[in-house]
Amino acid sequence: MVLCLVAGLEPEEEVTDVVCDEAKLKDGEMMEVEVGDHNVLLVRCDGVYSAISNQCTHYGAPLSKGVLSGHRVRCPWHGSCFNVKTGDLEEYPGIDCLPCHKENSESKMLTIFSVQIQGQPKRIKWMGARDQAVLHTVMLLGGGAASLMCAETLRQENYGGRIIMVSRDDLLPYDKTRLSKIMNAESESLLMRKIEFFHKYDIEVWLKKEALSIDTNKKTVTFDDGLIQCYDQILIATGCRAKSLDCPGVDLENVLMLETPEDMLEERGVRFYMNDAVAEVQGQNRRVKAVKLKSGITIEADLLIAGIGVNPNSEFLKGSPIRMDSKNYVIVDKYMRTNITDVYCAGDLTSFPLKMAKGQNVSIGHWQTAQAHGRIAALNMLRREVELNIVPFYWTVLLGRTIRYAGYGEGYTEMVLKGRFENMKFLALYLKDDEVVAAAGLNVEPAVSVVAERLAEGRVITKAEADVYTTWLQLE
Repeated sequence: MVLCLVAGLEPEEEVTDVVCDEAKLKDGEMMEVEVGDHNVLLVRCDGVYSAISNQCTHYGAPLSKGVLSGHRVRCPWHGSCFNVKTGDLEEYPGIDCLPCHKENSESKMLTIFSVQIQGQPKRIKWMGARDQAVLHTVMLLGGGAASLMCAETLRQENYGGRIIMVSRDDLLPYDKTRLSKIMNAESESLLMRKIEFFHKYDIEVWLKKEALSIDTNKKTVTFDDGLIQCYDQILIATGCRAKSLDCPGVDLENVLMLETPEDMLEERGVRFYMNDAVAEVQGQNRRVKAVKLKSGITIEADLLIAGIGVNPNSEFLKGSPIRMDSKNYVIVDKYMRTNITDVYCAGDLTSFPLKMAKGQNVSIGHWQTAQAHGRIAALNMLRREVELNIVPFYWTVLLGRTIRYAGYGEGYTEMVLKGRFENMKFLALYLKDDEVVAAAGLNVEPAVSVVAERLAEGRVITKAEADVYTTWLQLE
């Protein structure tokens, strides 16, 4: 049988291409095909063909190079997952769905698909709007990924109440991962959604407004401009801020905070001072001149950039009954609920139970994790009783090369290394109790995504599997 795809270029135009013989695609396989000007992912699952756009809606990675597991495909770059039958997003960090190329007609010789793209590489999942008759308000404190995904999920689930997103920033929710990877990015290009999106779906956004306190009995929040706003349910997603150096001289003009440091590599002239700390920042004319370390070493410097961790933005919760841990992270359960009814928390300032770590409470400042938190919080605001079950996925860029990381490796006892750091191609598998708990890799795609998918399915990767190259890693 020959497979034929029909791609819609304009609403009234279609282009049909014969893409392959049916025998070339076995069950559980996928392949990249071209239909007109469109790059399409053709998949065969349970004997049924489906076709979706081949470009991940996050950064455009080719999904054909990713991992197919059941009815979903995982991006090889950053771990976004999509349902191959519907094109719907199933795992972040992507926020948009894929165009779905539905089967149009069938004959004994041909299988025809209608590619309903019309030039668009991504689509927004259906969302409702506010119903003025619904007297219910959800307040989202924080203008980051967790709040945005909570708002979008509420509207996708047809929540008709009022949604208020409050941010102390002067910018709409933006992709903070790009700040440390695209040095010359314009503010507008970083926005996750344009202002028209918020207007269309009736999501109020209050910028340059900061919460000072919360009264969980009266269900009110007091803001820095004196406003007191009522809520019915609230999501606290105010995130964390960069830690500052605790030494003389930190107030000099050319001391900068770096929240997501990406500096490393001795061969490029970077020198490391290990097991040391800054004792004093020495300046002249209000600018850094040198940095003195506790070991006694003094380093001349024209600019000092500090990236030494974060502190949770939870001061306004002090005095409230909302439970926090010893580091002032807000404690939530697997439904993102705090100890107070109708108060939820998501994102970097949470201490949450990670299922893949046997329910251990952790605090993870990952972009994809915050997005998942926001979605789960929204579903449970709607009483859906959906548990958080994620595999953290993180990436960083060093000198134009991307290192990918999946899992939770804290407390690992052994590492199995495939490849060599010196060759800029490696896969590190982290083990605890003879099981793989995390993976980090460079230039070994889609190995880290394979590990992420195995962990997401709850399947154990044994030490024996980690010790040898096997087909499950999908490495050449």
